[in-house]
Amino acid sequence: MEIKRAAGERSLTITWEDPLATVEPGLRLPGLEYWRALADGAIPRPPSAWLLGIMVLEADEGRALFALTPGEQHYNPIGTVHGGIAATILDSAMGAAVHTTLPAGWSCGTLDLSVRFLRPISAETGRALCEGLVMHRGRSTATSEGRLWAEDSGKLLAHGTGTAALRQL
Repeated sequence: MEIKRAAGERSLTITWEDPLATVEPGLRLPGLEYWRALADGAIPRPPSAWLLGIMVLEADEGRALFALTPGEQHYNPIGTVHGGIAATILDSAMGAAVHTTLPAGWSCGTLDLSVRFLRPISAETGRALCEGLVMHRGRSTATSEGRLWAEDSGKLLAHGTGTAALRQL
């Protein structure tokens, strides 16, 4: 991702790889193996992650750690990072945490998401880390929680909970 600034004008150039290069391994690998390959860079990030600047850092059974460095490209009209960006990284980390518990040939999708915003986020916040954790995994649904915090200060920025539907592909 490249950001260019010139006399009041900004531009953002985003490049990504073929989305099918991300999808195909997700269909054949167990969830944990898939998310670890994404974290290691063996599987390319999906276009949405490139667009928002989201990185997968770690994946363990029932846990995923993501990162985002907020920038002005994430700003809403009042000059802070749009709440939808925080909700997106929370949903992504919680969904990934659930997916790490699934065998090959299974997928999950968000049924509901609840987010509590605690502090404004801006470019000055610096890199933010987001951890998703599975709270309960059943046969057809799973619940998870997530925390988003500023890496430098450790201050909690937002947290959430979610429910995911599990399905065999």
